[in-house]
Amino acid sequence: MLEHLSEGLSLLMRIDTFVMTGFGLLLGMAVGALPGFTTVMAMAILLPVSFFMDPLVGIPFLIGIYKGGIYGGSIPAILINVPGTGASVATTFEGPALTKKGQSRKALDMALFASVIGDFSSDVFTILLMAPIAALALMVGPPELAAIVLFSLIIISGTTHGVFVKGLIMCAFGIFLSMIGQDPLGGMSRFTFGFFELKSGIPLLPLLIGVFALPEILVAVGDKTTAYIAGNKSIIQGSRLALRELTRCSKTIFRSTGIGIFLGMVPGVGQVVAAFVGYAAAKKASKHPETFGTGELEGIAAAESANNAVNGPTLVPLLTLGIPGDNVTAILLGAFVAQGLRPGPQLMVEQAPLMYALLLAMLFANLLFIILGYLTIPFFARVVSIPKAALLPVTAVFAFAGSYVFRSDPFDLVLLVFFGVFGFIARKLQFDVTPLVMGFILGPILEYSFGQTVNLAGGDMVSYIVLERPIAGVVFVLSVIAAVTILWGNYKKRKKSLAGDLAKNHGD
Repeated sequence: MLEHLSEGLSLLMRIDTFVMTGFGLLLGMAVGALPGFTTVMAMAILLPVSFFMDPLVGIPFLIGIYKGGIYGGSIPAILINVPGTGASVATTFEGPALTKKGQSRKALDMALFASVIGDFSSDVFTILLMAPIAALALMVGPPELAAIVLFSLIIISGTTHGVFVKGLIMCAFGIFLSMIGQDPLGGMSRFTFGFFELKSGIPLLPLLIGVFALPEILVAVGDKTTAYIAGNKSIIQGSRLALRELTRCSKTIFRSTGIGIFLGMVPGVGQVVAAFVGYAAAKKASKHPETFGTGELEGIAAAESANNAVNGPTLVPLLTLGIPGDNVTAILLGAFVAQGLRPGPQLMVEQAPLMYALLLAMLFANLLFIILGYLTIPFFARVVSIPKAALLPVTAVFAFAGSYVFRSDPFDLVLLVFFGVFGFIARKLQFDVTPLVMGFILGPILEYSFGQTVNLAGGDMVSYIVLERPIAGVVFVLSVIAAVTILWGNYKKRKKSLAGDLAKNHGD
């Protein structure tokens, strides 16, 4: 491992990597500071840009957007009580109150330092964890891989927004979309519906941009708001964060970092849950919990360190097993594949120096982030006042250009519009598109590994799994238990909600 780290560090020492990482951080902060323009949308639209760069430049560029965007969402959350991203919702519990007290600069500084500490710590943990998990992944055969993928899809379907059944429906539709084209085992064409362009399958890029970016644009077009701030001349007020204030919150920061690291390893959980759990843990552990909600720096430290600590561990299942755990890692998977790098245990062996170089790039991104963020906070505080009308046309052009430029196939634009409209309708019907994307990406892996398992079993699947591959059998059982548990939890929640509505109506 130390040898690979050393080789990776030597590969990383190039000026264009640091320049593009810094550019990505600034872009991410800008997008995060704009309510309605999500980090996932920015990454999906700018994904094609990374295809024309060296992997050691293009992928750190996307990682920079990711890291910058998560922090950038805290800027409007603190200044105007509007979270720029879902990850910054918990920051609104304390940020606006501090702004009203004239301490918005302290709040923004605390969010920055807590974000970088949480992110840096999780990246170190990821680097240390990657080698042993990759070694274990090499022992995973087709039955175990099929079981792990199935378990991941169930967890992702159950932990995304909305009803579990809706998540399963979207996941199943994503798996079906992945089956369009050639059968990975037999090589026969299927489900092409007479379109020659579908014989090679649906390309990932139009689907990603379509379901993640176009619905955001369409929703923003329908929003009547023209600017985010009106008449707020003095946005940043108060003194900078003092070292003693940061030190006072250090225990909270490291507690929330641990929470974020743990939750980051669970597929589908993500930053939003980590931020809420970190905030709740800080409030519970505080000697003065009554101050939370009235402008407590510790609350911002808890939420921001927790949501950023998720960033590193989400890459563990992606790089070791090729399984993305959330929207962002799904987009990163597209970047890896486009660069000719298929994440998985073999990649960690065959391209270990390159992989460690990319992991080290995450650490250096945090060092750049603390400098760039500290210097540019006043600038990005003004970004929240940019009218949407000035940004939406440019965003739409990037979305269409990005979908077309990679293959130069006009049919990709048709697919982009189809998935954009589909994603918009799904959003209106409260269907989360994340399970669809995960089903599409993991569908071929599930199908191929399951087909290999059937061949290995020789017609007696149950005996083969139970007697010869017990680990796969345990994971399959856990998948069933997880599905039943989530369904039962949703049933109880729905029953309780209906009982509350009946009681309310009876009282009226």
